[in-house]
Amino acid sequence: MSAPSLTKFIIKRPWLKRWMTPLANWYADAAGYRKLGLRADDLIPEENETVLLALKRLPPKEAYDRMFRLRRAFQCSLAHQLLPKDQQTKPEDDYPYLSPIVQEIESESKERDDLEAMVINKKKAK
Repeated sequence: MSAPSLTKFIIKRPWLKRWMTPLANWYADAAGYRKLGLRADDLIPEENETVLLALKRLPPKEAYDRMFRLRRAFQCSLAHQLLPKDQQTKPEDDYPYLSPIVQEIESESKERDDLEAMVINKKKAK
């Protein structure tokens, strides 16, 4: 699920962050998902076991809101219409809600794999 990211590299350099922020905002607006009322995490494909587990861990309200946004976007797509400006997702409302859970599950999985691969050597008695 996790792809290579330059986010940490960019955030550590203030001059680069100032330069990239307007570009990132333009790209997010040009992508068009906000005009359909979606958030960025709504676009994560559900075909991965990690994402399916993360969806099960979502609070009920957040899961309901996600399904509402997806169905509303599907209806808008079928009708070839965009939502009115007041119903579109605003940049401050487009925060990650699913990716932190996905990252948590991936770290749990990595920790589980590390623990299962651990070899225990007993000390010999003298």
